[in-house]
Amino acid sequence: MSKLYVVGTPIGNLGDFSPRAVETLSECDFIAAEDTRVTVKLLNHFGIKKPMISYHKFNRRDSGEQIVAKILAGETCVLVSDAGMPAISDPGEDLVRLCHENGIKVESVPGPCAFTTALALSGLPTGRFTFEGFLSVNKPSRREHLDSLRNETRTMLFYEAPHKLGATLKDMNKVFGNREIAIVREITKIHEEVIRTTLDEAAELYGEGGIKGEIVLVIRGAEPESANDIMTLEDAVEAAKKSVENGMSVSEAAKQTAKLSGFKKGDIYKQLIGE
Repeated sequence: MSKLYVVGTPIGNLGDFSPRAVETLSECDFIAAEDTRVTVKLLNHFGIKKPMISYHKFNRRDSGEQIVAKILAGETCVLVSDAGMPAISDPGEDLVRLCHENGIKVESVPGPCAFTTALALSGLPTGRFTFEGFLSVNKPSRREHLDSLRNETRTMLFYEAPHKLGATLKDMNKVFGNREIAIVREITKIHEEVIRTTLDEAAELYGEGGIKGEIVLVIRGAEPESANDIMTLEDAVEAAKKSVENGMSVSEAAKQTAKLSGFKKGDIYKQLIGE
C-alpha cells in the first residue's frame, strides 16, 4: 500500500541512523528531501540510490501537490529533512497534513530530534516543557513572542542560529530576568557542548556572538505564582480597564488579560461592557 514515511535523520553523527530507517529508504519509491544535496550524502554513505523530489518552504505548495499525486498513484514516499525529525519546526508539517487530508496513510520511523536531546542534556526540569521553535528575525515580533512567555512556568526550548544568538540572549534577559539557561550546541558532533549559566551571564558573555554551530536554548520557566499573587476576576477586569484607557480595544484588552489571569475572555469582556 502506498504511503508517506516520516523518517528522522542524524543531526550530526551518522551512527545514529537506525537500521529501520536505512531499510525504509532502500525500499521506498522516491524521497522528498529538504535539500537534495544534503540528502544525497546520506544516501551515498549507506549505498542507497533513489529518485528525489525537492521539498522545502519555498516550493512546498507545488511540490506537495506533486508528491501527493505520486503517492495516490501507488508510490511510497519517504520524507526527510536535512537533520532530525521532519515536520518539527519544518515545512514537512504541511506535507503530512496534506497527506492526511487526501486519505494517505502516514507512518513514522523515529530518529534524532535536537530539542528533546537538548532538554535531556540541559539538567533543567523535564516534566513539563514548551518548544517554541525559531524566534522571528524581526525584533518587534521576537519581543512580542518572548513577552507572551514572560509568565510561562514550564521549561522553554528555542532553536537559534549563531548570528542571531547575541540579540536573542539580550532580549531574553530583558524579558525573563536572570533565569537559568543551558546553551546546547553541536549535538552529537565533535564539538558538542552544554553551557550551563544564567541569562545575565549569557547576555554579557555572548551578547556579541562568539558561539558557533547549531544551537538549542533551554531556559528555566518562571516561578509559579503564590496564592497572594493570584488575580481575582475583579483584579483582571480592573487591569483590562486600564488597557482600554490606554487605547486598547475592549476585545483585545479582555483577550490579553485572560492570558495573564487565567479567567475566560468572555467573562472579562462582559464585565467591561457592563453586562
